[in-house]
Amino acid sequence: MTAYILRRLLLIIPTLFGIMLINFIIIQASPGGPIEQQIFKLKHQSSEVTSRFSGGGQGESSTATSSAYRGAQGVDPELIKELEVMYGFDKPAHERFFKMLGDYLTLDFGNSFYRDRSVIDLIVEKMPVSISLGLWTTLLVYLISIPLGIRKAVLDGSRFDVWSSAVVIIGYAIPGFLFAVLLIVLFSGGTFFSIFPLRGLVSDNWDQLSQFGKILDYFWHIALPVVAMVIGGFATLTMLTKNSFLDEINKQYVMTARAKGLTEKQVLYGHVFRNAMLIVIAGFPSAFVSVLFTSSLLIEVIFSLDGLGLLGFEATVNRDYPVMFGTLFIFSLLGLILNLIGDLMYVLIDPRIDFDSREV
Repeated sequence: MTAYILRRLLLIIPTLFGIMLINFIIIQASPGGPIEQQIFKLKHQSSEVTSRFSGGGQGESSTATSSAYRGAQGVDPELIKELEVMYGFDKPAHERFFKMLGDYLTLDFGNSFYRDRSVIDLIVEKMPVSISLGLWTTLLVYLISIPLGIRKAVLDGSRFDVWSSAVVIIGYAIPGFLFAVLLIVLFSGGTFFSIFPLRGLVSDNWDQLSQFGKILDYFWHIALPVVAMVIGGFATLTMLTKNSFLDEINKQYVMTARAKGLTEKQVLYGHVFRNAMLIVIAGFPSAFVSVLFTSSLLIEVIFSLDGLGLLGFEATVNRDYPVMFGTLFIFSLLGLILNLIGDLMYVLIDPRIDFDSREV
């Protein structure tokens, strides 16, 4: 096991390098970088400010026209050079890439282009919101999906299985953000009731509340976002659990256990559960990463929750490269480590699995 863990940890290095390289190439080739965005802002300022930075002569306009940046016509080439130095674009792309990786090795993720704060401070500030959504959503999804999937497998083909499957299909077919809109209309001051707050993770007077009041206020705010994400995410895990149990129930060792006189409960939880839950429980780390970094984006926007999803979205729109690449590096590293933890959970659930005998 030690050799396998060491190989996987070493494999993280080239994998992370490949992820960063591919995304760097794609982003560099995309139009609308930070310099172009600054040029756009300059050209839409007042006439007094624009005249200060624009080249008045025909020669300067011609030079700007030949610039590599879109919309640079009429902008002083010297200003463009200053912007290139400011954003680090005065160096070739490969130098910028390897300098970025070198800084990341020392945990230097740079400063945001537009927020004038370090990337790591922004991530730490936004992390509690996304962790709250991801942790509670993943926990509730598993607490609902696993018992429901087991029940559906045991009662396969029954009336309960049929109507619960209809609920699962509805949950699978309708995206979580549509449920979020529906919940707002029903319970957040929409057409019907005004029970839950519409935005934010805590109230404005949260610091003035008692410890118990803070807990209640926190769950009061996070209730609707979590419910929306749970409804949109429990369907797949429920069917995975059901199919996994059905596959195990029909195997020979289950028939042998029944022939020995074991009760259905002993067969189900003493023999079937460990084998059937192997793929379900071992997938918890990757499921948490998926909820934490992808599924929460629209939910954060709808409920005005200032988390990592919203931070990444705004960084992409504004071409805030330090935030984009810094978050990409941290999230990719976290995802690779959690995938390794997921593999190790296979051994914890079923010690018969031996990773030392297999190649990475």
